[in-house]
Amino acid sequence: MLICGAYGTGKSSVAAEIAEMLERRCVAYAALDLDWLMWFEVPDLGPAQARHVSLANIAAVVGNYREAGVRHFVMAGAVRDREEVQALQRAAGAPLRVVRLHVPYEEIARRLQRDPTSGRRDDLQVAKQWLEDGVGDDVEAYDVPNAGRVDVTAAEILLWLGWAR
Repeated sequence: MLICGAYGTGKSSVAAEIAEMLERRCVAYAALDLDWLMWFEVPDLGPAQARHVSLANIAAVVGNYREAGVRHFVMAGAVRDREEVQALQRAAGAPLRVVRLHVPYEEIARRLQRDPTSGRRDDLQVAKQWLEDGVGDDVEAYDVPNAGRVDVTAAEILLWLGWAR
């Protein structure tokens, strides 16, 4: 599954909570924060080449986990459109059930302004632009508000996936 949404919607937090819930149930799972697998810089590397490296990272990590016996993948990352979702599906080698988290801008601003890193200020501007432009809209199969308790949101997603057993 893929949890997506603008920066500050809680993708990583919800993925971590789902991972904890699956672990308590002794389910074979892996949680992947796609932002970390895609975070690198090589001067003069073009966007297409950088995207290729990122997708190769995802394919390698998913393949390693599959070989170890993982059956459930919980991925979290910002995606702009269905084309990006399809590229992630190809890299993962399986269809992804996509959940999009939505949170009001005011809550996103509150969350990101508390973060001490300078990059989060940039993320806040990107999140605002994405919300204004509708970037990432309509990529999901299931849309979930995430302004409340993370464990409630995670449980709702697990129920929708049929992984709540």
